Amino acid sequence: MTGYLPQLKPVRKIRYIIFLKDVAFLALTTFGGPQVHLAMFYDRFVKLRRYLTEDELMELNALCQILPGPTSTQTITALGFKIGGPNLAYLTLLIWVLPGVCIMTAAGMGVYYLEQHNLSMHFARFVQPMAVGFLIVAGYRIGQKVIKNQVSLALALTAALVAYVFRSPIMTPIVIAIGGLTTALTYEKQERMEKQPLRIEWANFFLWLGVFLAAAGLGAITQSLPVRLFENFYRNGSLVFGGGQVLTPMLYNEFVAFKHYLSREEFLSGLGLAQAIPGPVFAFASYIGALSMRADGPNAQFWGSFVATAGIFLPGMFLIFFVYRFWDQLKRYRVVRASLDGINAASTGLTAAAAIALFEPMAPHWPSVVIVIGTLIVLLYTRLPPFALIGIGLVAGLIL
Repeated sequence: MTGYLPQLKPVRKIRYIIFLKDVAFLALTTFGGPQVHLAMFYDRFVKLRRYLTEDELMELNALCQILPGPTSTQTITALGFKIGGPNLAYLTLLIWVLPGVCIMTAAGMGVYYLEQHNLSMHFARFVQPMAVGFLIVAGYRIGQKVIKNQVSLALALTAALVAYVFRSPIMTPIVIAIGGLTTALTYEKQERMEKQPLRIEWANFFLWLGVFLAAAGLGAITQSLPVRLFENFYRNGSLVFGGGQVLTPMLYNEFVAFKHYLSREEFLSGLGLAQAIPGPVFAFASYIGALSMRADGPNAQFWGSFVATAGIFLPGMFLIFFVYRFWDQLKRYRVVRASLDGINAASTGLTAAAAIALFEPMAPHWPSVVIVIGTLIVLLYTRLPPFALIGIGLVAGLIL
């Protein structure tokens, strides 16, 4: 750790170490997705440590919500950047994602081990419909926030229909782009703010774009599975607006419906587990990466998890480091603020389409339908945390 923080005054180095310990604490104890993460960030970083004010935290979180990538991860990493620059930011990212990534990688390897030894995954049968319930509730809660008028409702419904009918990863960026462009045309409804000239440092943008193009080119030329996996996850990480709930349909369309790297049952088991672990929901990518390279053995699974993890998290980091420097000027443009409504509405539609596609095969089986409905009721009307609900499902699967 100290090797990354050289030539610092002792007081500043101690401050950085305390901050990283706070990040490690949150990485091990923060369950429940971005909303819960933000509440715990407030308790730890604002009330306890006073690294920043409440207004600064909320503005930082708002910025991360409008960028593609994992919102909670970008927020905590940007805070590291604010406190100690790029070195501290990358250490923050590593510590924040490591516990969840390790758990999900182990889960992916565990699933493959069970399959190889002809051991049943029957114990996880209740977790799969629970995962669909989690996704439905996530879509519902997102919709409550972002569907504000008939235009956003129409965009959400159209996005859901298109994504359901055309189950290709190519449709995701098209749907999101059309949503953003549609509401960008209504920018005159936005409050006019005094503008300042944009002073943009392009280094991190070109880094993001360079990695994007290089990964796509190398993947096409070499046809190497690790390179293609990195490109797949990097592309998804560059396009996902709205956090882990919106990432789920993108990953399902690409790796289950389109490429068949995972079965639907494997995907749902991993998705359920991802709700029950601390840290970012994007760690689900590590599970998919490990299973995508199962045919080449355990070492390849570690490699698959690594490239998937790097691919899904790096775009958001490059983009937050790029935009953070001129955010104060950018947010004053009405067209930027207006486009966010359409992007969020389209993302809600994508989540709805994924929930329908995942529920469809369960519909004829009444026990699965009962579990989905029960999960909805528990999540909407009780305070039982997701990890406890998944734990109950696993125990029930072992006993019954």
